[in-house]
Amino acid sequence: MSHNLFLHLIMCVILVSLPLSMAQHGGGTVVTELWCVAKNNADDAALQVSLDWACGQGGADCSRIQQGGPCYDPSDIQKTASYAFNDYYLKHGLTDDACSFSNTAALTSLNPSHGNCKFPSSKTVNNASISGSMGTLGMGPDTADLSASDLIAHSWLRPLILAHLFLVIVRIF
Repeated sequence: MSHNLFLHLIMCVILVSLPLSMAQHGGGTVVTELWCVAKNNADDAALQVSLDWACGQGGADCSRIQQGGPCYDPSDIQKTASYAFNDYYLKHGLTDDACSFSNTAALTSLNPSHGNCKFPSSKTVNNASISGSMGTLGMGPDTADLSASDLIAHSWLRPLILAHLFLVIVRIF
């Protein structure tokens, strides 16, 4: 009788520890900020065409990249285009199509903010999948961000150890 009671007690500890362990790390949800930025290898002329479209027909708010704005830098088309691309991306569905600009832009998890120029972001990665996007996020070493993988691993470590302990105790009895 005490053997069954002991087994039930161990099972309860395991079942209780899983939700507690997951809650400790945000419920198992991985949240990563994403920005839409100009590609490093994009041609300046192509970036200018995409920038003009984003600030014109595209409806991006380009006031911060105008003269006197905190993101104004006429000598760096990549930074300027990145701000406009990101604004458009945030306003138009957070999809790969909203961050293409004739293949001159890409999503990144590296914050492009610089100095007083702060880029707003969208926290769109949940449970290791991209909400509303089926593209090629993270393809390449410059966009790889594995910082949240540690949280995922640790959220299962405690329940795994307890389950192993349970199996060892069951074999002993």
